[in-house]
Amino acid sequence: MPLSIETKCLHLEKTEKLDEAAACLHYGAISFPIYQTATYAHPGVGKSTGFDYSRLQNPTREQLEKIICALEHGTDAVALSSGMAAIALLMEIFKPGDHLIVDSDLYGGTIRLFDNVSIKNGINFTRANCANDEVEALIKPETKAIYIETPTNPMMNVTDIQAMAEIAHRHNLLLIVDNTFMSPYFQTPLDLGADVVVHSGTKFLAGHNDTLAGFIIVKDEALKEKLRFLIKTTGSGLPPFDSWLVLRGIKTLAVRMEKAQENAAKIVEWLKTQKCVTKVIYPGLSEHPGHKVMKKQSRGFGAMVTFRLNTVEKALNVLEKVRLIKYAESLGGVETLITYPTTQTHADVPEELRLKNGITPETLRLSVGIENADDLIADLAQALKD
Repeated sequence: MPLSIETKCLHLEKTEKLDEAAACLHYGAISFPIYQTATYAHPGVGKSTGFDYSRLQNPTREQLEKIICALEHGTDAVALSSGMAAIALLMEIFKPGDHLIVDSDLYGGTIRLFDNVSIKNGINFTRANCANDEVEALIKPETKAIYIETPTNPMMNVTDIQAMAEIAHRHNLLLIVDNTFMSPYFQTPLDLGADVVVHSGTKFLAGHNDTLAGFIIVKDEALKEKLRFLIKTTGSGLPPFDSWLVLRGIKTLAVRMEKAQENAAKIVEWLKTQKCVTKVIYPGLSEHPGHKVMKKQSRGFGAMVTFRLNTVEKALNVLEKVRLIKYAESLGGVETLITYPTTQTHADVPEELRLKNGITPETLRLSVGIENADDLIADLAQALKD
């Protein structure tokens, strides 16, 4: 019987009792060991233990990749030194002259990479609101892929993955989905037709704000071979200790995601009652334009909340006054964080694009953690006081 996702967070599919020789391989360790080694001795000429040099592969990283691959239902996963390292490596599968259609409301670091590095390397982009625009009309002969986040960062736009996959495959394009906000616990894009999934593993997968990591998961064998060649060549693989930290974090992914989502739902309902809050954006709300799509393609609504205040001064005041909630970059950890996209995550995005996407100076983004929801609401209440 296939394992549940909760169990897959802790175990690979192969769970039969180990024989004595297999048990001795890792001395029966329950916590997978950290293989902190750069190189490996060969048993003899033409012989290998399966590992030669940690830039190519490392047992701890390999274990993590197998877990991620199982969670996302792929054929292979590669673990990299950060989410941006993952996206940068993925861009290496394209060549000068290639064209990609990308969502206009992406993480600011992704936009910075595309606008300053990928374009320099001869790759061209067309931005679109992939949740609403007629994406198929933007396809050119040189188009190779569609790149989306769903929900988007930070405006929580929801794209129908299955519908987008159908468009992509009609034109022999790849569909790439950044699944960071949802994690494989709530959403598995490959099951919906996506070809590639990327993650900032720093976020919900690792879950403790203590390491950086990135992942690319694919289901196509030829693409798998390209990525394995690239990770070997560029040397951007995740180190063993960081791999172990992410392995440890994933063990509690299910309980963390459930608790954080529960907290987010309570905070959203409270925010809606506050006079100084002019807009609350959360896909779990029935009035959210992507609510029905989320219910169709996801197993939850996640723990990311974006809200807008009535004045810039009020938004800045909240950032100054929160105490339990930390004013910080990043998301997806056990601690609740509040972010100001205008000067943090999207500071390098041109102002015109920021405003077009709805990222106004009154906009705040909340990554809800696993604290007591009443404590979080109390902190927001005192921060919102005049």
